[in-house]
Amino acid sequence: MAEQEAVQRAGKPLRPIVIGAALLAVGVAGAGIAIRSRAEHRLASWTDAQSTPEVTVLHPAAATTQGNLSLPAALQALNSAPIFARTSGYVRRWYVDIGDPVRAGQVLAVLDAPEVDQQLAAARANLQTAQANRQLAASTATRWRTMLAEDAVSKQETDEKIGDLAAKTAVAEAARADVSRLRFTQGFTRLVAPFAGVVTSRATDVGALVTAGTAGSTPLFTVADVSRIRAYVRVPQSYSAQVHRGQHVTLALPEYPGRRFDAELTRTADAVDPASGTVLVEVQAANPDRALKPGAYAQASFPLASGGNALTLPASALIIGQKGTQVAVVGADRRAHLRTITIGQDRGATVEVSAGLNRGDDVIDNPPDSLAEGDPVRVTGTAKAPVDARH
Repeated sequence: MAEQEAVQRAGKPLRPIVIGAALLAVGVAGAGIAIRSRAEHRLASWTDAQSTPEVTVLHPAAATTQGNLSLPAALQALNSAPIFARTSGYVRRWYVDIGDPVRAGQVLAVLDAPEVDQQLAAARANLQTAQANRQLAASTATRWRTMLAEDAVSKQETDEKIGDLAAKTAVAEAARADVSRLRFTQGFTRLVAPFAGVVTSRATDVGALVTAGTAGSTPLFTVADVSRIRAYVRVPQSYSAQVHRGQHVTLALPEYPGRRFDAELTRTADAVDPASGTVLVEVQAANPDRALKPGAYAQASFPLASGGNALTLPASALIIGQKGTQVAVVGADRRAHLRTITIGQDRGATVEVSAGLNRGDDVIDNPPDSLAEGDPVRVTGTAKAPVDARH
């Protein structure tokens, strides 16, 4: 009994210590949990901040109201004709080569076509036979008409002779048509220029086999009329009201720096292509010294009195993808929205936007490659508006 009381007296001083230690452990654990919670919260906030890209925006500038509209153009000959062989044979001789001037009707090459010659000889023999048969049928029909008048033969027999004459006449006409066809075919062994111009290609040589009428046939020559050069240009819809027939257009070529060629707008489609949003026009220029070459690249400059509602952006703001040319605009919800735009002119460092953009839009400059529709963004600054410098 005495021992039990002694143990209870010894345990009384230890109980506060145990309780204090427990409370201390709970406090340390709670503090650790609170510190860890704050760290996780800061990490989540930092992660969210890092996941939201920082962007710089700019406002499109109005395009210059006066200047020239420069557009790409590909030059073409006023007339260009590939010369194919209309009959099969072998090249006996060719008379012109690339760069040679030719006149209308000039012989370019001559073919040997022995098969056609033999077919023409056989057709002429068939014509002679058909004409002889027709002549015999005509004399027979005449005699039977005379005998019918004297009641020496029947009407049925006379009609048969007259019908035979008609049939032999038709056979003779068919033979004559066959001779005429082969005579024209034989004339196709001479290849001639359809108009005055210059030879721009030759794809044959002496002894070469020429097969006419096949899908794999290639032109033996190409003749182009380069006295005048034409070019087709696609004008953006926003400028289409300012171009018209008779307007003077300036052509510039890279091989002639500083030289300008005067051209005239001769035709316009007067319709907007829905795929490109442009109007197709044709310009023509005189080419007395053959400085303008078919197939060459040129820049066509149209004088303009007004730039319309076009806006200017730096090329760094453009997004080129499967949906065409786009820009990213920051909306009121602080999210990025992709817009498809139409480029009127590309000046290298800057582009002129003719449709799809408004003057007050916040356009993201240098948008991240991973930016998608509806992504949140943080605007950190405003870039300087681009300067519109016309050529």
